Parts: sequence; structure tokens; C-alpha cells
Amino acid sequence: MARGKVTFNDEYCKGCELCISACPLKILGLQEKKINSKGFHPAYVIHEDKCSGCTNCAIICPDNVITVYKLKDER
Repeated sequence: MARGKVTFNDEYCKGCELCISACPLKILGLQEKKINSKGFHPAYVIHEDKCSGCTNCAIICPDNVITVYKLKDER
């Protein structure tokens, strides 16, 4: 069950892949079919339901394009 939600500002993502390498669950990737106005493939969450909310991706992002929301544990 997901404990986090990750959003990206696609327009400012330069596809550096640092977030992809920092994700311990390996749930991030690049959008191969999308290119932003700067010519980059932005990152996205492949498996949204598996995000742990660890914030590693947001911490390592040099352009501050990632926001991680912590979700309430609904037990």
C-alpha cells in the first residue's frame, strides 16, 4: 500500500535521472513519449501504488521539481 505520492513539475525537469537512481523501490522512470518545452523527457512515477514516501527523489533533485506528499496510514 502506498504511503506517499510523488508529483513532478514536468516543465522544469531536465531528465537527469538522479531521482530514478535514488529511489530505493525503483518506481521512477522517464516519460519516453513526452518532451517538455526545453527538449527533455521528464521523470514520472511508474508504480504510484508502491511509493513509500521516503523523499529520496525530492532531496536529490537539483532543480526542485519533485514534491512528495505523505499519505495517512488507513489502518
